[in-house]
Amino acid sequence: MSTLKLNRIKLNLIAFMLVLSPSLSYCAQKTIQPSNAESEIITPLPKPSPHINGPLVYGCRPGNPFLYRIPCQGERPISFSAKGLPAGLKLDPKTGIITGNTPQKGEYEVFIHAKNSKGKDKRKLTIKAGDQLSLTPPMGWNSWYVHYNRISDHLMREAADAMISSGMADVGYQYVNIDDCWSTAGKSHPFTRDSSRIGTIRDVNGNILPNRHFPDMKGLTGYIHSKGLKAGIYSSPGLISCCGLTGSWQHEEQDAAQFAAWGFDFLKYDWCYYSKLLDKEPSIEDLQKPYIVMGDALRHQPRDILFNLCQYGRGNVWEWGAKVGGHCWRTAGDLGFELDRFFNVALNNARVGAWSKPGSWNDPDYLLIGWIGSQNKDDTFSEPHPSPLTAQQQYSYMSLWCLMAAPLIFSGDMSKLDEFTLNVLCNTEVIEVDQDPLGKCGSVILKTGNNFLMVKDLADGSKAVGLFNRGENTVAVTVNWTELQLSGKHSVRDLWRQKELGTFKEGYSVQVPPDGVVMVKISPNHP
Repeated sequence: MSTLKLNRIKLNLIAFMLVLSPSLSYCAQKTIQPSNAESEIITPLPKPSPHINGPLVYGCRPGNPFLYRIPCQGERPISFSAKGLPAGLKLDPKTGIITGNTPQKGEYEVFIHAKNSKGKDKRKLTIKAGDQLSLTPPMGWNSWYVHYNRISDHLMREAADAMISSGMADVGYQYVNIDDCWSTAGKSHPFTRDSSRIGTIRDVNGNILPNRHFPDMKGLTGYIHSKGLKAGIYSSPGLISCCGLTGSWQHEEQDAAQFAAWGFDFLKYDWCYYSKLLDKEPSIEDLQKPYIVMGDALRHQPRDILFNLCQYGRGNVWEWGAKVGGHCWRTAGDLGFELDRFFNVALNNARVGAWSKPGSWNDPDYLLIGWIGSQNKDDTFSEPHPSPLTAQQQYSYMSLWCLMAAPLIFSGDMSKLDEFTLNVLCNTEVIEVDQDPLGKCGSVILKTGNNFLMVKDLADGSKAVGLFNRGENTVAVTVNWTELQLSGKHSVRDLWRQKELGTFKEGYSVQVPPDGVVMVKISPNHP
């Protein structure tokens, strides 16, 4: 590792120790000590030769605009080509961006090739034109936990630039999503004391208006799309959003049409103040109604828009989220307020894993690693600071989300992506577990004490297994083949280190550090 990389990580650790405080709301239950992150970068650096990543299957609706940037690592320039690309789609050989209009209903097998001066790679992508979107969990970035009510057009463009320059787009991250505070507030609110976000909320025709920090929404999405990335937006079914800005109440069809006209590809729809319109404890029908209305409105638009239901798991949303048009739905509250409990959040999410499948994903909230902000008691938001999680906890966090087939939406500071954070976010073999086309959520096997396994069936017949230790000391954690209903010899590969560990006849045991994980792929040992 270069001296520059080591120094950068050391500076982040010093900043971490300066800002870490028990007063932070989400780490009050457990004191978390910073780790020696410089010795914890375990993901190998990508090779200079091309390596194509991304999903093996991609869902889209016939006739709608098509946009797909081929995720590919390797030394640039890389030239791209494709065989089997259906009529109506074209590939830019220099950027690897496929554009056009989605063809008629059907499955299209496309063979993608990438080549540079160091080598070449190929990969098959099945394009499924039909009714289903999000056949693998969405990957991207959201502004909330870093920029809060400070978000602006400039910061969104900065995030899109960083998604490309950091290499995140090369491993499959594609959505660049605005959260709350892009629209206009009709009056002052604890979260909108900034008068620049207060003003006229809709024009004379009833169209929702962005605040002055977003002067050109169509220009913003065009900028994001020019990079082969997709753009997401936020709204609420209530009169106002969580931060007191304009919601979509009684303007659902009009707002959906506006979002589509602006060019957005993702909508987070946040329950928040909708309860005030009911003035009672909501029934299941009450919980479903606003999402049915907006879900129908989005389906009528001439573009593919993923629909994220943000209502914190109320009413067992996993049982009906897909029926109201959702593609993913929150299964719990905001993780930013209970980050020290991410293990518990994950285990609770896994308990409803049977409802997770291609096109329908349980969402335990965002990836809060790297540099993130926090909400203060006086309803202000702090500037970004290093995550209070140790290196081992961040590996566990990412492993859990991938084993659960959860959406991988990072919500940290894109301008402060150090080598350690990128090593956690961008391990291609770990991400492949999340993006596996079978779409299974991992199941939990409890071991002794604080140890447990999370086991995920993969489309190729192998299994991804996380061996977790929630304790305070390094201990041995074992996975037995009988627990996995396996027999005979199986090969084991360490996914974080991308290293073959050997062939084992009855099981595999490994020392796991405190709050840590060893994540492996177990495959039949074919002669």
